[in-house]
Amino acid sequence: MDQQQSIYPGKPFPLGAHWDGAGVNFALYSEHATAVFLCLFDADEKETTTIQLSERSGYIWHVYVPGMKPGQLYGWYVDGPFEPQNGHRFNRHKLLLDPYAKALAGTLKWNETLYGYNLQEDDLSFNESNSADSMPKCVVTDPSFDWGNDRRLGTPWHKTIIYELHVKGFTQQHPDIPEDLRGTYAALGHPVVLQYLKDLGVTAVELMPVHYFTDTQTLSEQGLSNYWGYNTICFLAPESRYSSRKDENGAVLNEFKEMVKALHGAGIEVILDVVFNHTAEGNEKGPTLSLKGIDNSMYYRLAEDARYYNDYTGTGNTLNTQQPAVLRLIMDSLRYWIEEMHVDGFRFDLASALARGLHEVDRLSSFFDIIYQDPVISQVKLIAEPWDIGEGGYQVGNFPPGWSEWNGRYRDCIRNFWRGENSGLGEFAERITGSSDLYKDDGRKPTASINFITAHDGFTLADLVSYNEKHNDANGEDNRDGQNDNLSWNCGAEGPTDNEEVLALRRKQQKNLLATLFLSQGVPMLLAGDESGRTQQGNNNAYCQDNEISWLDWQHADTELLDFTKSLIQLNRAHPVFQHKGWFQGMKIHGADTEDIAWFRPDGSMMNDEDWDKGFAKSLGIYLSGKGFKSRGPKGELIADDNCYLIFNASEEDLTFRLPQEQYGTEWKVVLNTANGAAAENAFGAGSEMHIESRSVCVLLNPRKG
Repeated sequence: MDQQQSIYPGKPFPLGAHWDGAGVNFALYSEHATAVFLCLFDADEKETTTIQLSERSGYIWHVYVPGMKPGQLYGWYVDGPFEPQNGHRFNRHKLLLDPYAKALAGTLKWNETLYGYNLQEDDLSFNESNSADSMPKCVVTDPSFDWGNDRRLGTPWHKTIIYELHVKGFTQQHPDIPEDLRGTYAALGHPVVLQYLKDLGVTAVELMPVHYFTDTQTLSEQGLSNYWGYNTICFLAPESRYSSRKDENGAVLNEFKEMVKALHGAGIEVILDVVFNHTAEGNEKGPTLSLKGIDNSMYYRLAEDARYYNDYTGTGNTLNTQQPAVLRLIMDSLRYWIEEMHVDGFRFDLASALARGLHEVDRLSSFFDIIYQDPVISQVKLIAEPWDIGEGGYQVGNFPPGWSEWNGRYRDCIRNFWRGENSGLGEFAERITGSSDLYKDDGRKPTASINFITAHDGFTLADLVSYNEKHNDANGEDNRDGQNDNLSWNCGAEGPTDNEEVLALRRKQQKNLLATLFLSQGVPMLLAGDESGRTQQGNNNAYCQDNEISWLDWQHADTELLDFTKSLIQLNRAHPVFQHKGWFQGMKIHGADTEDIAWFRPDGSMMNDEDWDKGFAKSLGIYLSGKGFKSRGPKGELIADDNCYLIFNASEEDLTFRLPQEQYGTEWKVVLNTANGAAAENAFGAGSEMHIESRSVCVLLNPRKG
């Protein structure tokens, strides 16, 4: 078929490439383009046909090609003014990725052809070399898939336990997964992995970026890669390097869907870490891969001198969410992943950058408005990383209703508490009860707080208690990259040691931090591998380490710590008292006896106002009433939940704790203690004294009366 002759005007919507069974409609948005060309490629990625589009509706260029089928490879050439000083960087010689592509084939090959200017000159020069041979190609896809009865799970926020993982790193070294599947979506949906996640007790996996992303040229030249994936270039296409079916164009879609379906079948939600704040095209010195060549001045936030970019992300550029077309791209992407890929929610990387007005972060910006009113997007889990690197970018507690947030203040407070910093008990009490000071005033609940001790960015839990300093030499940046202040404590020796006392303290500190996480109100998030002692050898910025530094070491997992973590999660899930949907009624931290919560000093007396401000104080007891809650008995029957007494002793000394008086419970049973065999007996009466080791957590339960 002569496709140059057999074309029709087509329609402006939907954007991207849409196969209707008889042919394919192509549509691309560009406000300032003067000409748009659709380039078609054969299975060997050789150019076969170029079609100049003659139809434009508003700013959308479109064409329909009859007879075309899924699997067709394509890309765009876009012509227009090359005026960097005015923000325009059109270059007819650069093959561009479709922002709405659903799948990509091939890989990016770094060389000078990818740049719109000559590398030996400045960015005002013009590069006429064609980049098609160095670019991946977009794939026309077939959206059909047999989902069966699959649907989003809708796990309530207060019953959610998040597990942050990397698709490749989680399974790359798993001995029970076939080698040809390791590191792929198929591996994550493998029965061995599903059983592990179920046994662990998590309810959702938060996948580090799976939108199609690129490595940077600098990393490629160093033999490294953008392992974490925060370098997105296509917001609707899944990353193909995680596909086990790399030889099949578009097959990555079905493999991703099969993974989601398998996880849902195991009762586990899928949350995507999405990067809408920037793209892989960088600043004025970056490559021309997609949006920069389609309409640079519209898609990116430019400085007053339009040659340059406003960079609130540390990556060179920031998407311009003030533009309706950019907002539409983001919303179309979110709806696609919800409706077509069945994901259950999103974590927005550097979300403050999306909320900026001209410069300031605006909690009432159009970005929030359009999500709030959307009947699809507003109904899934929405999580903000509530900061960016720009001035005023730290916005923990300031996102609007409907959003949960990575609570960086929780992370910092809990780390400081257990490493012995003098900061007072008041903030510690706020953090473990849901951070009402951050979320209560705007009508949000404790579940607005995503509590975490560690995440992909920073030390793992094992490294947090093993290193005072970062050790990032493997990154090739002379240890300059990564955070310098990690709020960590090595427990007496830096890195690996044979000192048994240090090793025992590190083990207990890991348990203390894990226990605090799962005993706190809010939504706990566990970093994959923290439950089994994963180390990155002190690297707190392993973004470029696609190797054993980052991959989970299943062969040397700490099974004792794993069993402890399972028991913690089981305790959390079994007792609704740890899963408050609302705030404690006596949220103001006074010593008054309240119906649902009470605070005690080690001597058994109630905390008073002065006690909260003592920076040296590192110990307290917390009574939580089970009144009004129902838990499941051994046969699944509903019974009144137990009262709970939590003892936190972060001091350097062993202490004697007196349990509450009879009005709070007549008999208490120890169900968890991070110290090894600290309790001489398992049950204690009201007012009894308990020996609590230094730096330890103890949990006691009492069947609720009445």
